Amino acid sequence: MLLRSTERGLYCEAGDFYIDPWQPVERAVITHAHGDHARWGCRSYLGSREGERVMRTRLGSDARIRSVDFGEAVNVNGVRVSLHPAGHILGSAQIRVEHGGEVWVVSGDYKTEPDPTCTAFEPIRCHTFVTESTFGLPIYRWDPQETVFAAIDAWWRANAEAGRASVLYGYALGKAQRLLAGVDASIGPIYCHGAVERLNQDYRDTGVPLPPTLNPMSVPKGTSFGGALVLAPPSAQGTPWLRRFGSVSSAFASGWMRVRGQRRRRSVDRGFTLSDHVDWPSLLAAIDATGAECVWVTHGYREPVVGWLREHGLQAIPVASRWEGESDEADELPVADAQPGEDAPPPE
Repeated sequence: MLLRSTERGLYCEAGDFYIDPWQPVERAVITHAHGDHARWGCRSYLGSREGERVMRTRLGSDARIRSVDFGEAVNVNGVRVSLHPAGHILGSAQIRVEHGGEVWVVSGDYKTEPDPTCTAFEPIRCHTFVTESTFGLPIYRWDPQETVFAAIDAWWRANAEAGRASVLYGYALGKAQRLLAGVDASIGPIYCHGAVERLNQDYRDTGVPLPPTLNPMSVPKGTSFGGALVLAPPSAQGTPWLRRFGSVSSAFASGWMRVRGQRRRRSVDRGFTLSDHVDWPSLLAAIDATGAECVWVTHGYREPVVGWLREHGLQAIPVASRWEGESDEADELPVADAQPGEDAPPPE
């Protein structure tokens, strides 16, 4: 068996490295920079070149990070390792591991829907596929993103006409930048929480075009935010940071908004179903495209996916995870990176 599940995460004994380890290790291969996949304290990291800037923001200036292009093979103690696009966020990768004629692919988090802020998902053939299952239930089926962005624009436009600010919550790394790239920036000015704005710069420096944005902390006191769109991480909800915006309408963008009652539970006026993970049909299609005979299922609704795969003739194994997908992505930056006067995300 090329990989095995350990108390520190997925381990490749032949190459003596871990993939997205949960605890500090000697050698870590990282799928992407979200906090539930890129952990502090490892002696060395291997990640994608596309995600180098956001990985550095996540892990700090002292982290030893080796970046490689998608598809570039690296020899790690005799094991051939390469990273391939996962389409989740900027730099997100699937990890292909080959040794002794056996090929495994670890998906990390992924989506197959096109996204202008990151390289599109690429199916990789393998013998064993380790897949996430964050939204691994048949109820999770996404509307076309064009439909979702049209609804967001209509909400923002209506608020602007009423003189209100539109506060839209989305995870600071990945979701916020996808929202920026998808909305109609001609409706009004766009302000971003400091945690979002810092990552916006990483995206721009990597070559991802985003509309102009401002940090609300940088504008003169008394500035009117009526008609503006304000992007903020979920951790900003209910904090004093919001008071400066006056009359607001709030919304949350997440795959969890597909479930009735989530908008009310989040205490927001609107919910927009937009996820950076695969929905149920895309999950099954992605698994099928790998040609894998064995599938390990982790991060989310494992048992329903395992049951469906077994019923359809595949060997499927549930693999426990310390993290459970999108609900763990809000906390991306250390407290020390908050802007002065802002409420930082909670420490991990």
